[in-house]
Amino acid sequence: MALVYVALLHFPVYDKNGAVVTSAVTHMDIHDIARSGRTFGVRRFYVVTPVAAARELSERILAHWGTGHGAAYNRTRKDALAIVRLTDDLDRTITDVELDAGATPLLLVTSARTRHPTISYAALRRLVHEGGRPLLVLFGTGWGLTEEVVGRADYLLPAITGVDDYNHLSVRTAASIILDRMCGARDQAEEALS
Repeated sequence: MALVYVALLHFPVYDKNGAVVTSAVTHMDIHDIARSGRTFGVRRFYVVTPVAAARELSERILAHWGTGHGAAYNRTRKDALAIVRLTDDLDRTITDVELDAGATPLLLVTSARTRHPTISYAALRRLVHEGGRPLLVLFGTGWGLTEEVVGRADYLLPAITGVDDYNHLSVRTAASIILDRMCGARDQAEEALS
């Protein structure tokens, strides 16, 4: 099995007008993506922001659930948040993965927009199960990852689509769906359809 890492980038991302911005870190994203990551075997979940105050607030949240009152109150939350790491940019995140995994990760980029060419989820599951280089899945906040980040990708993941052109899932929901498609258990009938 390949080691799977997840990063939630708060910079550089777009705002709704297409400007490059730094988005706010939300505690719900940290909690929910960590819980999904822990469920699907993610080794580390990186919250990436250049804003020192946002990292400090996130550290306080993690300390509350890791060693403070929250650790005794909710053990499963403590277990999930144990995979969270805070970094200030994508390059430092990649370096941390390299140090942990002993190899440079393949970068997988997500988007709410359909982009081509993409890797299929069946091929992605094979990458996960065959092992090899670690995988770092990049999720964007705001209105998505910048073209600069997308240009660094080894693989683009297919957009999650619904029944019509409405496509405004929260990043927490998208992360759960993608991690399930990548790492979730599949029966033989499902695999045959992939």
